[in-house]
Amino acid sequence: MTTAETSDDRPGRGPDHEPDAERARRAELLAAAERQPLLDVADACLDGAEPPQAVLAPEVGALVLTVREPVEATRFQLADVLVTRSEVVHRGAQGWAMRMGEDRAGALAAAICDAECEADGPARSRVDTLCRATARRLARERRVEWEQLRPTIVEFEEMSE
Repeated sequence: MTTAETSDDRPGRGPDHEPDAERARRAELLAAAERQPLLDVADACLDGAEPPQAVLAPEVGALVLTVREPVEATRFQLADVLVTRSEVVHRGAQGWAMRMGEDRAGALAAAICDAECEADGPARSRVDTLCRATARRLARERRVEWEQLRPTIVEFEEMSE
């Protein structure tokens, strides 16, 4: 891969940019996708295409995790989180991804999948299928977690005057 030149006037950059909901959801699901299926779909995205250009080769770094305290609504830094991010140009479209931990291959694969969708490439349906499967898995995991927490929920009764 070669490094593509970029500037601050790239699409999706600048203080007024807000990613559309579909792309933001896709980024979330690609970040949570299981690694091997993600790598397989990225390989399918590369079939018949020129090699992608690396805008940002997979890079490992720390991200500050900020949360909001629910009672006073104040924000505070909870922890530093290790992440890997990558950006590519594939089929003429820019793709971006970030994955938890040190996962260079996964971040690169997710960026390729994002670009495939942005370019409306022939493997877009495979990316969409992976995202739907990931969404179902995450929903299933959340249901199991809530079922495990349900016995610990404290129900308060209202006192009448």
